[in-house]
Amino acid sequence: MEKFKKLKGVVAPLDRANVDTDQIIPKQFLKRIERTGFGEFAFFDWRYLEDGVPNPDFILNEDRYSGANILVGGRNFGSGSSREHAPWALLEMGYRAIIAPSFADIFRNNCMQNGLLPVILAASEVDTIMARALRGSGYEVTIDLESQTVTDGQGFSASFDVDPFRKNSLLKGLDDVGITLDYAEAIDSFESKRAARW
Repeated sequence: MEKFKKLKGVVAPLDRANVDTDQIIPKQFLKRIERTGFGEFAFFDWRYLEDGVPNPDFILNEDRYSGANILVGGRNFGSGSSREHAPWALLEMGYRAIIAPSFADIFRNNCMQNGLLPVILAASEVDTIMARALRGSGYEVTIDLESQTVTDGQGFSASFDVDPFRKNSLLKGLDDVGITLDYAEAIDSFESKRAARW
């Protein structure tokens, strides 16, 4: 998993509440066993017309948001089923962080397990970021995980909470397997002593 310390990037606005995981990555694309290959299908029903052509009315298809690596959304982002494919798809679209007033718990945990930072800010703070991202092209914010702040070049500044364990894991780029491997020496020592008893 890639380390997450500080991220500066363009913000893409998705001004919708209750964006569920079936919209993020529809069920018909969950046939792969790898963690890759989902990005092109993210937001499929909104992103493409019936003939497969990109939908010009879907905001994330606008040129001004190409290359954005921060997504800002509405409340209860990531509701619905617990599919881990949702953060995989968002990561493959290029997003490293999502800012919203609230997230579904399982989705939020799946994001942090995969190096995608979910940032919870007050609704008024999210509204400010959303409005600025909608108003112009190239609107950027900086998310600093170490200081737990979100800032922009226009005087905006907000702080966010994050679980200390998850914060440490993201800073070090460790998923649960990586955390376990950090204790490989102690595990090997324990196993060799246990085997000697038998």
